[in-house]
Formats: sequence, C-alpha cells, structure tokens
Amino acid sequence: MTILEDAKRVLAEDPVCDACVGRCFADRSFGLTNAERGRALRTAVALDDDEPYEPPEETCWVCEGAAQRFDEFADLVVDALADEHFDTYQVGTRAPPLVEENEAMLRDLAGLEADAGERFKSECNREVGKRVGRATGADVDFSRPDVLAVLDVEAETVEVTVNSAFVYGRYRKLERGIPQTKWPCSDCNGTGTLVDSPCPHCDGTGYLYPESVEQLTAPPVVEAMGGTEASFHGAGREDIDALMLGTGRPFVVEVERPRDRHPDTDDLEAAINEYAEGKVEVEGVRLASYEMVERVKELDARKRYRAQVEFDAPVDAAALRAAIDELDGATIEQETPQRVSHRRAEKVRTRTVYDIDGELTDDAHAVVEIEGEGGLYVKELVSGDDGRTEPSLAGLLGVGATVTALDVVAVEGEDEAFEDEAFFLE
Repeated sequence: MTILEDAKRVLAEDPVCDACVGRCFADRSFGLTNAERGRALRTAVALDDDEPYEPPEETCWVCEGAAQRFDEFADLVVDALADEHFDTYQVGTRAPPLVEENEAMLRDLAGLEADAGERFKSECNREVGKRVGRATGADVDFSRPDVLAVLDVEAETVEVTVNSAFVYGRYRKLERGIPQTKWPCSDCNGTGTLVDSPCPHCDGTGYLYPESVEQLTAPPVVEAMGGTEASFHGAGREDIDALMLGTGRPFVVEVERPRDRHPDTDDLEAAINEYAEGKVEVEGVRLASYEMVERVKELDARKRYRAQVEFDAPVDAAALRAAIDELDGATIEQETPQRVSHRRAEKVRTRTVYDIDGELTDDAHAVVEIEGEGGLYVKELVSGDDGRTEPSLAGLLGVGATVTALDVVAVEGEDEAFEDEAFFLE
C-alpha cells in the first residue's frame, strides 16, 4: 500500500492539521517538518483526485490546535529560563492525555500501525527545543544538560530543573582531627539544640567536629559559582586523625543551582587555599562533568601510608624485619574493625599488602611505611584488633602495637584514573 493511499485515509478523518497528518508518516519520509510533510501529502492527494487543494479550516481534532502553537510554547520556556545561567539545555513535554488518545484513534481509523510515525510529544520536544536554542544561543544536550525545561501543554506551565556544576581537584589535609565531610552531632541530629537548649555534646554547633575538609573547601566554590549549596565527593577518605599528604586525594565539589558555571579555576584554587588557612590545601582545580563524580567514588586505588608505631614491650630490629618480611605481599583477612563496627556492616574483607618497610626509632617505637590495596585498614594491620585482622604486625611480633600517628603519603594511580580529558569542561 502506498503512502498516498494511506494519506487519503488519514485525510478522510478531517479536520486534521498538516502537522498531525505529517506525524503519521514521519518514519517514511525525511528532511521535512511534520507540517511541511503533511502539507505536501495533502497537495499530492488533491492532485491525484483532480481536486483543488483545500487546507483545513476547522481546528484539528487530534492535537486541538497545539501543533500550531510551538512558537508560543517556546516563548513560555524561554521566559521560564530567563533567570537561569546555562550553556546546554533540553526540552521535555507533558502532552495532554486527550491528544495522545486522539493520535492513537487517528491511526486506528486510518488503518495504520499503532506505532506509525512519531508522537506529538516527540515533535513538541524537537520543535519547541529548536526555537529555544535559537532564542538562547545554548546547545541542546540529551544526556545531562545544564537545564531541563518540561513543558506542560495543557496547563501551559514550564517546570525547570537546574543540574549541578562540578569542580574537581586534589586535597592535602595538613592538620589532624579534621574529618573529610561534615559530621552531624548524633545527640541533636545536627540541629544544635536539645530540649530547647544548646546541645552539650556539640556545644550547639550541630557538628561533632567544628571543621571538615568539605567545610574548608566547598564554600569558596559555592560563592564563585553563585550556587545555593554544595556536596563533597572524595575518592575514599582518610581517618580523622590522619594527614593526607603527597599529591593529595581526588575530590569533586558539586554545586547546586549555579549562576556562573565558568569561574576562573586558578582564582578559585587560590580562593580555596586562602579560605582553608593552611589546614587543607588543594591543587589541580578544574571544571568537571557529572561523570567525574562516579569516577571519584569508584576509585579503589592503592594507598601508601606512613605510620608511627608504639610497642607495649621492647622489640629488636631482627624481629621487626622478620615480621615486615612476612607481611610484604601478604593477603590480609580483616573483620570489620571494632572502631567502625557501629557504622559498617560486619563482614570479612580480604586485602593485599603490596609493599611494607620500617625501622625502629628506639626499642619501643618504629616508623612503618605500607602500600596497600584500597580498603586495607592500616591501623588494624598494625594492632591486630584483638585478632580480627590476620596476620598483623602485633601478632607476628607477639607484642601489642598501636599506631600513634598516621599519614597518607600517596594515593597511587589517580593520575591514570583522572587523565581522560572527556571528564573535564576546559
């Protein structure tokens, strides 16, 4: 059956506008808008029947005139986006249920396949979207645009979603006692008050610790981007009492509802470092894409630590060397440490010690450097955690051992994990 014969059956259900006619055949001809396609088919049918071309005079019963209002709908979207700052956009449509029902009825009456052509919703997305792009100068993005505008055709309203902006960098934590992210007080649930009085546990601050890496880095990013608030994403985390040294730990600050998506990153890096006052230091600050958050969260890189160790009894150099040689390259089985069991699931983790070395500073103290697989609990590798980690330095030496200071000196492999320019916006 030819497209002309099918078009005659569609037009027999007039009044049907050119766009609704053309939509029925959107998958059978290309290079035209649906309105142009429908007009061409209407003309072809008139010529074939040797009758004058007559455009429909009444309102289309299928779309109820909506297909002639794309300019108006685009104006609604542009007005809704007037206060937003964006480079990319996408338009979505909530089509009236009656229009969707009418479309299905037209295809059924004309004997067409139920999935023939395209739907009004798709046409509206495209036609309104093209007009919005011309009016704003922004580029359409079907994956993760800066803004998503959803047009409700029936209500003639627009719902705008502004997606976050992302800043990547690496941080060094240069003071102990600072957690990576905000740590709300468990007694007052972060409110700072308890029974209408300041919470004694957190001194009314709402946080167990007055500062965090997040609180020392995110505010300048929010300010530079004119956002409302931020979330901090780190590639793993070090203990509160551990320093983060070397080239630092990768992180991403996610800024909600940004008004400036293109701050100068050199100025931003300087602003963060000034704000952190030497407690935290950042470098390599760059504008990043959403995918960088997943990349940071999924990084399970090996890490190198420097641990200051105190023994409960004297240890000689030969015994320490023998224990270290035993641990070098060993596979370690670790039950969830007692110190984190209140917030971590109880299970046994298997991790590898890739490299370990150390030396005594006196017969009761040593400096030990450990390079381990991501997720290795280093303090428990030293102490044994009452037998919950096997093997351990304490267990092999037969004396108690405690980490008195711990530094992360390198997060290995982050350069390879984050070198893909596709994840950056500069």
